[in-house]
Amino acid sequence: MSANDPKQTLSELYWPTILNDIHLLYCAYLRGKTNMLGKLFWAAVFAVTLSAAAFGQEYGTAEEARAMLERAVAAVKQDKAKALEMFNEENGEFRDRDLYVFCANESDGIETAHPTNRGFKLSELKDANGFAFGREIMRTAQAGKISEVAYMWPRPGSDTPIQKITYVTKVTDQICAVGYYK
Repeated sequence: MSANDPKQTLSELYWPTILNDIHLLYCAYLRGKTNMLGKLFWAAVFAVTLSAAAFGQEYGTAEEARAMLERAVAAVKQDKAKALEMFNEENGEFRDRDLYVFCANESDGIETAHPTNRGFKLSELKDANGFAFGREIMRTAQAGKISEVAYMWPRPGSDTPIQKITYVTKVTDQICAVGYYK
């Protein structure tokens, strides 16, 4: 995979670099090229770097969600039918951990792409608190602008609702969105 591969996550891009840096610093440590304070500093850096990299791989981030939506918009503009097919592929390039694209017809709110709700009416969806987030997504979506809608929704594979922030936009006759969990 390369840095230009849209399926590659940020953690996959930086993990080899992080490991190389750790190796170089460890070699310097073994050769005695650092003093005690330096050794403690680098030990802390290693711990933070490893924990941040490990936790960063489990769930999608706000930046990754927005980037996925921008790629989805480009795909819809290029070929809407093919894009919707790609969005619905279970292991396709528009699925990454807990991130996925979902779209609905602007006219009737029927979801044209979604991992589990395809064919449902987006405008009728409510969160655990009764908030009609589907209507809000449809109301908020504007062509050429990415907006945010926040609501409570379970992460894929869970029944427990947590805060989800969804980036939404309108492209052609579709309202498309990608959300990430806080």
